[in-house]
Amino acid sequence: MAKSQQTYNKKEKEKAKQKKREEKQKKKEARKADKTQGSDFVYVDFDGNLVDTPPDPSMKVEIDAEDIVLGIPPKDESDREAFNPVRKGTVSFYDSSKGFGFIIDNENNEKYFTHVSGIIDEISENDAVSFELEKGQRGMNAVKVTKV
Repeated sequence: MAKSQQTYNKKEKEKAKQKKREEKQKKKEARKADKTQGSDFVYVDFDGNLVDTPPDPSMKVEIDAEDIVLGIPPKDESDREAFNPVRKGTVSFYDSSKGFGFIIDNENNEKYFTHVSGIIDEISENDAVSFELEKGQRGMNAVKVTKV
């Protein structure tokens, strides 16, 4: 009895596979017959939009290969001289017993954390200071802090 059951299942599986093949073939023939769906090609126009029609060759822009820069463009010497790492600010809060405080930058009003390890001169609240920025664990920190 088990043998007849197995062959019955085999026959059913084979019928299901054959039915799937026939359906797939019918869909393929229907797609070939129906050409109103459009072509398989998609074009990109000059604005970056996808369109069905090819772009107009008269609007093509010629680009000289020597104008293409791969990688990071070289910096001018004038850019290097303009950047000054030393900033000026005001101490908004400083706790000498705990050894940390905050400095407000005069240029962009950003508040930066400072630790006693990055302070050169003795500072207190409302002192005008100069400092440099360094990347810390939680953002930018003021280091090399000196009184002005």
